Amino acid sequence: MGIWDRHVMPRLVSCACASKPVMKQRQKVVPTAFGEVLELGIGGGLNLRFYDPSRVRSVVGVDPSEALRQRALAAPRPEGLRVEVHEGIAEALPFETGSFDCVVCTFTLCSVQSPEDALAEARRVLRPGGRFLFAEHGLAPDAGVATWQRRVEPVWKAMAGGCHLSRPITNAIARAGFVIDHSQGIYLPGTPRILGWSEWGEARV
Repeated sequence: MGIWDRHVMPRLVSCACASKPVMKQRQKVVPTAFGEVLELGIGGGLNLRFYDPSRVRSVVGVDPSEALRQRALAAPRPEGLRVEVHEGIAEALPFETGSFDCVVCTFTLCSVQSPEDALAEARRVLRPGGRFLFAEHGLAPDAGVATWQRRVEPVWKAMAGGCHLSRPITNAIARAGFVIDHSQGIYLPGTPRILGWSEWGEARV
C-alpha cells in the first residue's frame, strides 16, 4: 500500500463525502436510527453528529481503512453517544447473527467488493423487525446519464478508491430480501449528474 492509499485517498474520500449535498442526504436517514446500531463503512465518522442519543443505545462502526477509523474515533458526536469502531469489511462482519436493531449504510455500497454479500451480512446481523437505513449514490434512472456512468466508471474507480458509479441502489436492496418501506431519489445539487444520483430510504427484514 503506497502513500496514495495510506494518506491521500482517505483525505480525498473524507472531503468528497463531507460535501454539503452529501451531508444533507446523511441527515435524512441517520437521525431515525434506534437501539443498537451498526454502521457499515463508518469512514471518517461523518454520520456520528446526526445520531440521537435518546434513541440510540450504541453505535458500532466497521471500516477496513485504519486511517479512516482513526478519523471516526475523533469525529464530533453528541454528548453521551456510545461509539465503537472495528476493523472489518461489510461482506464479512465480525458480529453474531441478530446483534443489532438497525444497520446504517451511507455512501458505502458503491465501494464494497460485493454489494450482494454486504447486504446479506446486513440482513444476518439484524434482529427480527430490524431496520436498514440507507443513503447511497449509484445508477441513474436516465439512460443517457447511465451510459456515461458506465463509460467513466473504470477511470473513476482507479481514482476514487474503487467507487462504482453504476451500481443499482434500492433495487439491489430489495433483491437482497429486504422489504422497502420507502425510498426516494434525486440528483444531488451542484454535482455532475454522472456522480450525483442518490437514493435514500428505509427497509426491513
